[in-house]
Amino acid sequence: MADEEERPNKRARMSVEPPNENGAASPHVDSEEEDNSSHPTHETRASDLYLDTINRATLDFDFEKVCSVSLSNINIYGCLVCGKYFQGRGRKSYAYAHSIHDDHHVFINLETTKVYVLPDGYPVSDPSLEDISYVLAPKFTRNSIANISSPSHLSRPSYDLNHQPYLSGYVGLNNIKRNDHMNVIIHSLLHVPPLRNYLLLSNFHGKEPELLKRFAGLAKKIWNPRLFKSQVSPHEFLQEVNRASSGKFRLEQQGDPVEFLGWLLNHLHKDLGGTKKKNSSIIFTTFQGELRVETQQVLIRPDSGPNEKPKFDIDRELKTSVSPFLFLAVDLPPPPLFQDAVEKNIIPQVSIHSVLAKYDGRTAQESAGQLRQYKCQRLPPYIILHFKRFTKNAFVEEKNPTIINFPLHGLDFKEYVDARPDNQSTLYDLIANVTHESVAGTTRDKENTVWKVHLRTAGGGGDNEKWFMIQDLIVEETRKEMIFLGETILQIWERRRDNPT
Repeated sequence: MADEEERPNKRARMSVEPPNENGAASPHVDSEEEDNSSHPTHETRASDLYLDTINRATLDFDFEKVCSVSLSNINIYGCLVCGKYFQGRGRKSYAYAHSIHDDHHVFINLETTKVYVLPDGYPVSDPSLEDISYVLAPKFTRNSIANISSPSHLSRPSYDLNHQPYLSGYVGLNNIKRNDHMNVIIHSLLHVPPLRNYLLLSNFHGKEPELLKRFAGLAKKIWNPRLFKSQVSPHEFLQEVNRASSGKFRLEQQGDPVEFLGWLLNHLHKDLGGTKKKNSSIIFTTFQGELRVETQQVLIRPDSGPNEKPKFDIDRELKTSVSPFLFLAVDLPPPPLFQDAVEKNIIPQVSIHSVLAKYDGRTAQESAGQLRQYKCQRLPPYIILHFKRFTKNAFVEEKNPTIINFPLHGLDFKEYVDARPDNQSTLYDLIANVTHESVAGTTRDKENTVWKVHLRTAGGGGDNEKWFMIQDLIVEETRKEMIFLGETILQIWERRRDNPT
């Protein structure tokens, strides 16, 4: 009978290889009888002294769970002495050989978190190992996630193995090569409470899509209050992103965070069993709104002046449609074409209400021979705004440097929605702000470009409110005034739960 943890999924089964000439076989030759029948229980063995060889400083569970020898992902064990991953624990397995050749004897199953001593093969249950199991697979309850949403979360920092303080949820993410544009999206989404709480409370058992499982696992690591080191690598999740996107989003290539956000939200929605129906997944429940679009063909009148903009004609045919949205794209006014030496040093600024006028139902947008007017029919609990800062022409991609002026609290969307339920506020507070920085003459596809995210902590709006700036491994508390200075690309706004007063 095979071990209960040795049930590979269909994808994993395809990677099984026959025994090689050295006798290293796939691990599902292991059996409980082979591992345990000839050995007394661990309580009677002096070999528990092997636990003293465990080196927590070498343990890193952020990488893909594949054998360092066979590269298989079936039944993988982590050596708690050197941190390497090996397949199986039977007498012909790679972990068994490692235990003999390197004199390392304590291994943890990376799926079940059970610990075994090899080459003897008996299980170990010791309270001193609980912290390792928790780092590998953090567990959250409704009470624990209620605490991370309270202002008191700020007053209880955690400490890593080096006794360095950190605040769970606000930890650095490794920039492995060029993945900073994905790191800011990961942090932004995992600070949206409904989605964060859903992932932290999830308990997936193997049938769910791999991307969903890895994103939930990453969420638990970022919010883990008992990390061994105060940073997390998104490597395991981003490797699956590369596979699931057919190489569109890769670790080694700089990309567009908004494109990644759109892809990730839709992919997670499908992985969660979502359909086209409203509220069919936590993604739609949290972010999906409805937009009314009125369209009319542009008609050039003979008496119109050369600079006269086309307008809607209420006497002509008008097409109206309602479509769902996950985020709203906002256009920035074009910067002046001709500037003198003084004007070049002046960065144009615009208020957020002036650019949101696109959705007031009155401002017309001309595109491809058509006029369009937009207005929201329904606002979601969390509104994502995308500021279209990059434009492409036949030769180059250009960036609009316009600074957007916005409040941190109380942005009112009542002008941009037709109607609202009586118990819903139209006031929204900012919780995440993604900015782009680059040296003059470069854009996001160059090496010297930087993505940052500003995140609001619990207790938003009150005296306890704090903001953190995160840029890969850099995590710094920042003054509120600094949030407005960057070139904002993306924002997430949270609806107030109470009625506006």
